[in-house]
Amino acid sequence: MARMHDVVIDCAHPASLARFWAQALDDHVLAPYDEPELTRLRAMGIDDPEDDPSVLLNGSPRFFFNRVPEPKTVKNRMHVDLWCDDVEAEVARLVGLGASVVSRDGVWFVLADPEGNEFCLSSTEHPLSPEV
Repeated sequence: MARMHDVVIDCAHPASLARFWAQALDDHVLAPYDEPELTRLRAMGIDDPEDDPSVLLNGSPRFFFNRVPEPKTVKNRMHVDLWCDDVEAEVARLVGLGASVVSRDGVWFVLADPEGNEFCLSSTEHPLSPEV
């Protein structure tokens, strides 16, 4: 039986998108760039972690942000749902971090991260997700 391991998000700039999600999620942090990780990057010809083609965000589940050459062109087929206590305040905070509001469906907001990947946000009192 398969088990959840990672959520992988394709993107143009993994470092900046990982920073957005680290700020968006209260229980996720960027994996450290310790000496073994910096050595691994240098072996790939990468001198600056900002150019890392695959950035890890530790939490449960872990998120990997992988650089891909093509831009996002269509709606996500899969997305994450986020819950919070004060949805209006959280929407404002996420927009301040670089998200955009795509739509609102009753108590659910559909937002997009800085690279256009959709996600949903509502309060914990409303467990049913809309169609995104």
